[in-house]
Amino acid sequence: MNNHKILIVDDEVELAALLQTVLNKEGLSDIVLAHTLQDGYKKFETEQPSLILLDIMLPDGEGYDLCKKIRETSNVPIIFMSAKDDEIDKILGLAIGGDDYVTKPFSPKEVAYRVKAQLRRLGYHMETAVPKQTQVGPFLLNDSETELFKEHHSIELTAKEIGLMAVFMHHPNQIISKETLFERVWGEDFFGSDNTIMVHIRRLREKIEENPSKPSYLLTVKGLGYKLVSEG
Repeated sequence: MNNHKILIVDDEVELAALLQTVLNKEGLSDIVLAHTLQDGYKKFETEQPSLILLDIMLPDGEGYDLCKKIRETSNVPIIFMSAKDDEIDKILGLAIGGDDYVTKPFSPKEVAYRVKAQLRRLGYHMETAVPKQTQVGPFLLNDSETELFKEHHSIELTAKEIGLMAVFMHHPNQIISKETLFERVWGEDFFGSDNTIMVHIRRLREKIEENPSKPSYLLTVKGLGYKLVSEG
């Protein structure tokens, strides 16, 4: 993991420094700090981090806005950090492109664990060799599992959405449980993270289905999970 660069965007200088120390102890030595929205975006562009820890409440704006701007050009994993613990805030963070959400006050070691889980998943995408393109019905996943096509048209997906499609496409017409999806795509145990799965499945359907509210391909199997069928 030493090759990964982590960008921490948080206006609490002491907390950012503490996170840097803990991440260093976990073997992540390349840490970049920013304390404002503007500086965060500037360092995102210049440093090209592997992962971003992003505070929501910043002096010059909200981390949500920075996430939206980054998502215009990059699928880099983003973990939100916030004192807001309302469920709607967590759902919003995931809906606009966040990959995880931790609530302050938190254990810095827990954040380090979540960072390493995201980096393990990132490493899986970068290092796993897939012998050929994978096709299920109208969907084609390229050999590096970084781009999805539907009837030869490219579909822009986030890293988590690509991860979900990869799991479904490697197991077509099979029911995949929420627990399995969370373990394979997020790289950690499920712990009842229903909302995380639901939000990402909804966003994925909005991109691959003609009618997301009545999906033809990515189906819910009540009480069991989801499955991708080859014929809509």
